[in-house]
Amino acid sequence: MEIRIGIANSRELSFDSNETADAVKNTIASALDSGAAYVTLVDAKGATYLVPTSGIAFVEVGTDQSRRVGFVA
Repeated sequence: MEIRIGIANSRELSFDSNETADAVKNTIASALDSGAAYVTLVDAKGATYLVPTSGIAFVEVGTDQSRRVGFVA
């Protein structure tokens, strides 16, 4: 699933994750609720992202649906 995070006064971070939508939402919500300085996320290729929670402008979490292959008539 694709995750997009807008970072204030910066740019947008976009990557694919193997985590479920609920797991990503819970990770980000827990970091924001606890007052953590940053949230750690891992993409589908194993790269780690440390995002400062104070700079998060928005988070868009894609759906868990698999992509269709082929043509629709």
